[in-house]
Amino acid sequence: MPTPFSRNLLALAVISASLPAMAQEQSLSELVIIGDDASASALPGSAHVVSNDDLETMKYTDIHKAVREVPGVYLKEEDGYGLRPNIGIRGSGSGRSSKITLMEDSVMIAPAPYSAPAAYYSPTFGRMNGIEVLKGPDLLRYGPYTVGGAINLRSTPIPSSEAGHVTAEISENAGKRIHSWYGNSTDTAAFVIETFQEETNGFKELRQSNRDTGFEKQDYVAKARFNSDASADVYHQLDLKFQYSEELSNETYLGLTDEDFRRDPNKRYFLSRLDNMDNRHKGYSARHLVELTEDLSLTTTLYRNEFKRNWFKGNFNSLIEAANNGDQTAYNQLQGTEPVGPFTLTNGAREYLSQGIEVKADYGLTLAGMRHDITLAARVHEDEADRFQPKDRYEQVINNGRPAFEFVEQIAPTGGDNRIDEAEALNLFVADRIAINPDLTVTALLRYEDIETSQTRWSTTQRTSASDTETASNDTSELLPGLGATYRLSPTVTLIGGVHRGMAPAGSGGTNVEPELSTNFEAGARYNDGALRAEAIAFYSNYENTVRNCSIANPCSVGNQTIDSGTVSEGESEIQGLELLASYEFTLANGLTAPLQATWTYTDSEVTKDSDDGSVLKGDNLADLPENVAAVRAGLRGGDLWDAYVNVSYVDETCTDNTCGRSGTDNTFRKTDDYTVVDLSGSYALNPSTRVYAKVDNVLDDQEIVSRSPHGARPNLPRTAYVGISVDF
Repeated sequence: MPTPFSRNLLALAVISASLPAMAQEQSLSELVIIGDDASASALPGSAHVVSNDDLETMKYTDIHKAVREVPGVYLKEEDGYGLRPNIGIRGSGSGRSSKITLMEDSVMIAPAPYSAPAAYYSPTFGRMNGIEVLKGPDLLRYGPYTVGGAINLRSTPIPSSEAGHVTAEISENAGKRIHSWYGNSTDTAAFVIETFQEETNGFKELRQSNRDTGFEKQDYVAKARFNSDASADVYHQLDLKFQYSEELSNETYLGLTDEDFRRDPNKRYFLSRLDNMDNRHKGYSARHLVELTEDLSLTTTLYRNEFKRNWFKGNFNSLIEAANNGDQTAYNQLQGTEPVGPFTLTNGAREYLSQGIEVKADYGLTLAGMRHDITLAARVHEDEADRFQPKDRYEQVINNGRPAFEFVEQIAPTGGDNRIDEAEALNLFVADRIAINPDLTVTALLRYEDIETSQTRWSTTQRTSASDTETASNDTSELLPGLGATYRLSPTVTLIGGVHRGMAPAGSGGTNVEPELSTNFEAGARYNDGALRAEAIAFYSNYENTVRNCSIANPCSVGNQTIDSGTVSEGESEIQGLELLASYEFTLANGLTAPLQATWTYTDSEVTKDSDDGSVLKGDNLADLPENVAAVRAGLRGGDLWDAYVNVSYVDETCTDNTCGRSGTDNTFRKTDDYTVVDLSGSYALNPSTRVYAKVDNVLDDQEIVSRSPHGARPNLPRTAYVGISVDF
C-alpha cells in the first residue's frame, strides 16, 4: 500500500500534468525570491535585498552581522561566529530561527522545518552571494512560516563565461579562511564548483585545559545547468545542485555567571571541556523549467536535505542560577575548585531528513484591459528528526588542586532521548498580481497548508515493540488569504499596503496543539530618485495564539515545569512597530563617492490574554524582542581603486522570558545588555583582478551580555582583526 507521502506525490504529478503550464520570462541560473532593489520596490510589501556588493564591503562570514542592517529583523547571538543563527522577523521568536522560513536558492533549508523546526543547521554564510528578506502579504508564496518573514540565501551563481575567484584570509586566534570557485558557460551547458574552508582556535579561553574553543568548517558545492537553444520553439532548462559540508566545533551550552562575565567575558569553565558539535550536511536539488510561450511556463523542483549531528554537551544551568544567587559551593564548582557530580553529558545525536517536490506554474495574460501575472503552485513535503541520544555520566574531581573528569557510566537512551519526530505536508497557493493601471497594482494571494505531525518515543533502547512506545500527533489545516497593493503617487514616491493571515505550525511534540495564527497589517511609502532611497513601513500583528518552540537552548515554562522539547501555546499577543531605511551616495571632489545607509526598527509588544495554563499573563512582554535595533554604514570610495567603510550597529536590551516586565519581578538575571558594535573595513586594488583588504570587527572591543541562553551570560565577538586577498581570474 502506498504511503501518504507517495499518494501526495502521485496527486501532485496529476496536478502538474493538468496545470495550464504558465509564466514570465525567467532564468534559473540565479534562484531568487525577490531579485534586485528595483524588483523589491515593485512588491506589495516589505522586501530587502543585501547584494553581493553589500556583502563585499564588510567581508562578513557571520549572517547575524549582515542581517542586522535589514529593518524588521532581530537576532540573538550565541557563539560569536554565527554558527547557529538565532533570527526572528517582526516579533517572531528568534530561538534557532525556528519561526521564519529559511531557504537557500528558494529551497527550504532547515533540517526538519515542520516536525522539528529548530534550525541547528544553517548554510555556510561565507560562501553566499546575497540575502533576500521578504515580509508582508507576498510571504504567502513561501511557507510554512508566514507570520514574520522569510530569508532566502543566494549561493554563488554560475558565471556567464569562464571565470574563477579565490579569497584567502588570516585573522587573530589562528583564523584562516579560503573561498574559491570556478565555472564556465556555453550556449547550452554551464557549471560552477566551489569550496569554502574556515577554521579558528576561538576567542574564548578554556581554563585549566589546553583545548581550544574554535571550529573547523568545510563546504563544497557543485552546480550544473543544461538548456535548449535559445531559438527553440519550446525552451527547457535543467538546474542541478549538490552541496556537502561538515563542521567540528568545540562549542558549549555553558555560559558564565554575571560576576565572572564582568571580570572576563571570554572565560570558559572546565565543566565545558568535552563539549563539542560534530555535524554533516548533504543537499540535493533539481529544477526543470519549460517555457511554452512568452507568457506560459512550468517549473518543477525536487529537493532533499540530509543532516546528521552530535552535540556532546552538559546542562549546568542549575549551577549558573545557584551561583548567580550567591551559592558559594556552586560558584566554586564552576571555577573547578570543588568536586561536581555525577553529572550528565548528552550525546545529542540526531539525524534529519527533509525532502519534497514543488510544481509551480506562471501565466501572464491581459483581461479587461488589465495585466494579470498568475502563479499556481503545489508542494508535497516530508521531514523527520531521529534522536538516539545516550548519556555519559562523569564526575569532576580535584587532583593536586586541578580539576579532572572521571567517567562513571553510560545510560542507554529512552523516552525523549530515543524518539522520532515526523511530518507530512501538502501546501497549495495561488497569487494574482493585477496591474489595474500604470500606477496601481494589486496582488491577491491564497495559501493552503495541510500538515500531519507525529512523535514516537521508545521506553526501550532497541525500539522493538509497539507496546514500548508513547506517541503524540497533530493535524493542522489552514487557509491563509492575503491582499497587497502598491500605488505610484509620483515618479519618486510609491505607497504600499497589505494584510495577510499568517501561520507558524506547531512542531510534533504535542497533541492537538493549535498553530500560531496572526492577522498582519503593514502600510508605508517608498521614495527613490536614483541618488536617495528611503522607506518607512509601519506594521501591526494580532496573534490569536502565540506559539513557542521549546528546546534545551530555549526552554519553555509551563506551570511549575520547564519544557525543553515540543511546542507550547503562550496566549494572545500584539506586536507593532516601525521600520525605517534611508540610503544616499554623495559625490565628492576628485572622483570620490561616499555611500551612506541607515536603518532603524522600533517594536512594541505585549501579551493581551492569559495563556490557558496561566504561566503567561496579560501584559507580559514577549521574550528576546528588543525595542530598538539600528545600523549605520558609511563609506568612502576612490572609484574602483580603494574603499573604506565603517558599520555601526545597536541592539537594545531584551527580556529573556515573559515575566521580566511584571511588577515586582527581579530582572537582574532576566535581561541582556544593550550594546553597540563598530566594525571597520578597507580594500585596495593591486590590479583589475587582485584586491587586498583588512578589517576589524568590534574595533572598540565592547563586549556585553548579548544572550543568557543557553545556560548563562554569553558575549559577542571581541575586537578581531583580519587581512586577506581576493583574486578574480
